[in-house]
Amino acid sequence: MTKPKYEALIKFKDKQDDSKVYEKGDRFPKPANKKIEDERIQELLSSDNKAGKPVIKEI
Repeated sequence: MTKPKYEALIKFKDKQDDSKVYEKGDRFPKPANKKIEDERIQELLSSDNKAGKPVIKEI
């Protein structure tokens, strides 16, 4: 099974990853093989985060 891939919808700082900055269009996470908890992915895909809107999308 292929691991889903994600892309930043807007510029944001990932406060759970040493404030790493993602620009719109950047792949998430950096590096691509970094382990991110499913709960965190769901938070960033939804509006249930500090930005109040989705900041990544599945591609």
